[in-house]
Amino acid sequence: MSELYRFPLKQCIGKPSVAVIQTGAKVKRGEMIAAKPQDGLGANIFSSIAGTVVSVNETEIVVDPDEKQSAGYVKLKKKKPLELIEEAGLVGLGGAGFPTYAKFSKPLGEKGTVIINAAECEPILSHNIARIEKRPEQLLRGLEIAMEVAGATNGVVAIKEYHKEAIDALRKILGNYKGMRIVPLIDMYPMGEERAIIREVFGEVLPVTALPLEANAIVINAETACRIAEAVDEKKPLIDKDMTVGGKIAGNAQDKLVQVFMDVAIGTPVQTMFDRAGGVNPDCGELIMGGPFTGKRTTMEDVVVKTTGGLIAAECFPKGPEKIGLLVCACGANKERMHQLAESLGSKVVGVECCKQAKEVNGNLKCENPGRCPGQVQKVMALKKAGAQAVLIGNCTDCSNTVMSCAPKMGLPVYHCTDGALRAVNHKIVRAIKK
Repeated sequence: MSELYRFPLKQCIGKPSVAVIQTGAKVKRGEMIAAKPQDGLGANIFSSIAGTVVSVNETEIVVDPDEKQSAGYVKLKKKKPLELIEEAGLVGLGGAGFPTYAKFSKPLGEKGTVIINAAECEPILSHNIARIEKRPEQLLRGLEIAMEVAGATNGVVAIKEYHKEAIDALRKILGNYKGMRIVPLIDMYPMGEERAIIREVFGEVLPVTALPLEANAIVINAETACRIAEAVDEKKPLIDKDMTVGGKIAGNAQDKLVQVFMDVAIGTPVQTMFDRAGGVNPDCGELIMGGPFTGKRTTMEDVVVKTTGGLIAAECFPKGPEKIGLLVCACGANKERMHQLAESLGSKVVGVECCKQAKEVNGNLKCENPGRCPGQVQKVMALKKAGAQAVLIGNCTDCSNTVMSCAPKMGLPVYHCTDGALRAVNHKIVRAIKK
């Protein structure tokens, strides 16, 4: 192993972790190298490899791996499940990375429900379903532990109905676990948004400011549940991450367009992961960490962190119009990302509008009813009036339908924030979605 492994001290919502290791120290796989801050929200960080610490600064710890590596690890020391979840440094592994122990800090009331978000919401990403198909018992064990910690009597696995193999694998063993059921979800984006999950499970639309706790529920990501099982039953800290790698892979062989990698060591360079997938075609447009809708531009020098779910080498950018309008959606790319994409298209932004249902909450946009959107005619008209020759959108599937019902009639071509990623894997692009 020749590449250096880097561990950013901020990998989740909250404050940065505090280094507890010094330059020159020898570390083992699974050894804590940074602790969660004592005065706020955060999470412990562990070395995913054995090696020598070559640098420690205010933002990251860098480790030079030993020539030989072992699958073993330093085991966690705590005894109780919630203590182990906190010690393990677990965070939400499917989104923003909210520390898992904090979600369980307040037990649910009578008839509370823990929901596993197994929607595998964004297109291309497929690692959560792959783990469920391979180890369904690990997911349900994680749910069982989560129910115990939360004091919940009900457990739900919310999963898109077309993932038939994963559902069949779960149903074969579901009878071994008490109080659990499967809720099939329709195939739409953003079905994995927390309030969309609550709506589908309970038939209740929570306000944009509400958390699932207001429905007497806790929602956790599928991989998070599996890592909970590892932390409690195997005393394993969060040192490995499942992910999907795909896009403009060298050779463009169909079996290489989308690949799943299980138990990737956190801190692994992005370059290493693309090399494992076969290498990136030199004509790719950009590298994305995350999914096509909400992922961010990354570089080969960046590293896998706790929340890394995907790495995508996107298609090269086409030449865009001289002037473009942005329609920003709470469910997709934010305004900064949309401006970045417009610049890559070579287009000048002449107007910015937000989806009618997008409401600002703590500096971020939240959709009033995720995936069930009203018409966008007024917004598109405003962009045309501002001088836009085309519109760039980041909307959900339903909202994209409404844009496509009006923009072409106004003579405005439509670009979507997911175009480059989806074209790179020969996936149908998001436009008018037929019911």
